[in-house]
Amino acid sequence: MRLTTIMAWLVVLAGFVFGLNFLLNGPGAAAGFGVADPSGYYVVKGVRDLAYGLTALILLLLKQRRALGWVVLADAIIPIGDCLAVLTSGGPLSIALSVHGSAAVLVLLTAGLLLRETAPVRAVPAPTR
Repeated sequence: MRLTTIMAWLVVLAGFVFGLNFLLNGPGAAAGFGVADPSGYYVVKGVRDLAYGLTALILLLLKQRRALGWVVLADAIIPIGDCLAVLTSGGPLSIALSVHGSAAVLVLLTAGLLLRETAPVRAVPAPTR
């Protein structure tokens, strides 16, 4: 299995794990996230992560690797925004960087690797007369 396939599956898995964690274990997930719980926050965070994971899963299963690369690149805004949310809400710098900053780096790396992939060259049949 290619490294980028493994990394793409990790992106999918992370979306599901984080999304379900926020929906099923709001207080514990919020503590690990680094932001206090405003009303409705868990549902918003959980649904967002599930949607992100589902989007990546659909493209991965359809073998739309280039599209997946673009979606993963676009979705890198999520951990970047999360990092900024922690920093601007008085959360710990250690969580902002170790949890959200590292996630942003891994998502950007995965996107870059997916976008660099080239399709295998197919033999073109010779024209028949």
